[in-house]
Amino acid sequence: MIVRPRYFIETKDNLFFAVNGYCHPDDYIISFLRYIPDENGEREYNGKKYSKVNSSEAYEYISKFHPDYLFLWNVENKKMMGVPKDDIKEIHSPIKRLNEIRENRDKNEFYEKVALLSDIFHEEADIAFDDMGITGSTLAHLEISDSSDIDFIVFGLENHRRARNLYGKLKDDPNSVLDRIDEDYWKRVYKKRIHDNSMSLNEFMWYESRKNNRGLIKGTLFDILSTMNPEELEVSDNLFYRPLGNMKIKCTIIDDSQSFDTPAIYKIGNLEILEGNPLNIEKIVSYTHTYAGEVQNNEVVIASGVCEEVTDKSYKEKKYNLVVGTTRESINEYIKLQKNPLR
Repeated sequence: MIVRPRYFIETKDNLFFAVNGYCHPDDYIISFLRYIPDENGEREYNGKKYSKVNSSEAYEYISKFHPDYLFLWNVENKKMMGVPKDDIKEIHSPIKRLNEIRENRDKNEFYEKVALLSDIFHEEADIAFDDMGITGSTLAHLEISDSSDIDFIVFGLENHRRARNLYGKLKDDPNSVLDRIDEDYWKRVYKKRIHDNSMSLNEFMWYESRKNNRGLIKGTLFDILSTMNPEELEVSDNLFYRPLGNMKIKCTIIDDSQSFDTPAIYKIGNLEILEGNPLNIEKIVSYTHTYAGEVQNNEVVIASGVCEEVTDKSYKEKKYNLVVGTTRESINEYIKLQKNPLR
């Protein structure tokens, strides 16, 4: 059973879940509910109407109709969401779906934009079509052609870096179909994501603009998402995580290669504990899009979040991460440069 982050699972009762991890327990695929059948929904697939659900709606729906989809696994006192393998109707592959769209690119303008984006990355960044895919509503065949975004995946860390670098070069090229995002859009995203005073609007726009992972193609928004190839994985399904408490640190980023992945991971050095217990933090791990790709190698950063203890049967001693984004609002949880980039 081939399943990777950002693949979609369709269940026997027609629910759509997005896979959001590389490791899974024996009987489940860790994934999050995205779309549910709804006779009043504005999306349609296979003769059924659907609606998209947000995080709170997803938990409410699963708690009511599929409580067995919430279970304890590898995080102390935290229930994970996932689909029992016996309930899987179909696994939707982003790569296969992109190939379908490319073969039917003249069906509508949205398909043509998706196909064109893959053409650009293939021809100008030398990324194979088998290392690209489409996720989100389009993967579930639930896109709304005149309003959906393009959730584009590039598989492989180096491929993803090349795609972002290419967009960074083309976004200000008057001869390119790729454009940068305007300030009004960033204002809407800022209002949605930042719920405390950890970052100003101007700071937020500065960080987001330099990531080069979100842009426009002929007026349609696209994301350049990352999923690692199997040979790049350094993860184990034999880990157990235990939250210990709030912590704030100062450190230097020494490896940002997985900073756009799920979750985003930064390996760090030159650790200084500013608040919390004096534990040897080795990684910053972010579960929120806001802090994916936020900082880069050799930058000195301040990070605030929750310290977690990581144990594995093969470890001779415990290891520790700093987790950012332990709640949807991420109050007082952030990663940012030590020095304000706007000063």
